[in-house]
Amino acid sequence: MPLATAEVKERLRGVAVGLLTPFDQNGDIERWKIEENAQSLYEEGIRTFLAAANISEYHSLADEERINVTESAVTSLPSDACVLAGVGGSTDQAQELIQAYDRVGVDAMMVMPPDHTYLHEQGLLEYYRSLAAVTETSLVPYVRGFDPSVEYLAQLTRLDSVVGIKYALTDSVKLGAGIGAGADDVVWVNGLAEPYAVSYWAEGVEGFSAGVSNFRPEVGLELYDALSAGDWRHARELRDACLPYQSFRDEPGQNNDIGGGISVPVVKKGLELAGLYGGDVREPIRSLTPQEEKRAEELYDQLDDELDRILSNDASRKD
Repeated sequence: MPLATAEVKERLRGVAVGLLTPFDQNGDIERWKIEENAQSLYEEGIRTFLAAANISEYHSLADEERINVTESAVTSLPSDACVLAGVGGSTDQAQELIQAYDRVGVDAMMVMPPDHTYLHEQGLLEYYRSLAAVTETSLVPYVRGFDPSVEYLAQLTRLDSVVGIKYALTDSVKLGAGIGAGADDVVWVNGLAEPYAVSYWAEGVEGFSAGVSNFRPEVGLELYDALSAGDWRHARELRDACLPYQSFRDEPGQNNDIGGGISVPVVKKGLELAGLYGGDVREPIRSLTPQEEKRAEELYDQLDDELDRILSNDASRKD
């Protein structure tokens, strides 16, 4: 039974972990690895999961695969977990995918950033209304890849179907203005992971998506607790520990000039180093080179040492 709207909002006030899609060397999905990853993260304390999401290589999946990986997440997790499923594309395609997700039993739809070359803000709002017309499940629009007006953000919060907004723009001023102009009962989620957690929290964000917390969930949970308690020193310390690995994700990789080209395989490498399942990637994403793998291992060890120091010091301080 999907969570009620109030429960979905409560889950958005936390750490949302992306369930990456593990491919084997033939490009086939290993669903059992998604299930085991989800269960392991749940046991660590994570309660909000993004299935068939951006970091899950959404655009490299067929609709049937999106449904299958989402079903793997829903069926493998206890009923108090919140699973948001990525949805996008044309209105007809998105409506069909939503209805399939509803049959699976997802808790909310994360509407992917628009992939159109030309956009109109009122047209986007109408798009969300059309998606809401075929479901009673809540929508969480993912704002990324375009520069919306503050008025658009405010109108987005007033759509009856919208319970949260995943904001993944680097403009903190616009974020604060949008929150201030929007409806009070919508939960804003930082979509840029740990590096922006502190500053965006100060603007009114109440949750964040995971970066290194995808494979080290204790980091995100500790960071969320620090932000909730107003312990800014500890929150900054945890954020800073994440920065080297997160900055590596932003790099283009070899023979490429587009930033973030290695983001997904770097997270998959982190999963493997943490004892979880990463797997291969699909084009247009490329696997890490041996040099990049070595660098990821070095940064993971650095992250590990820094977290051990921070968390042990924090435990001593509490004692």
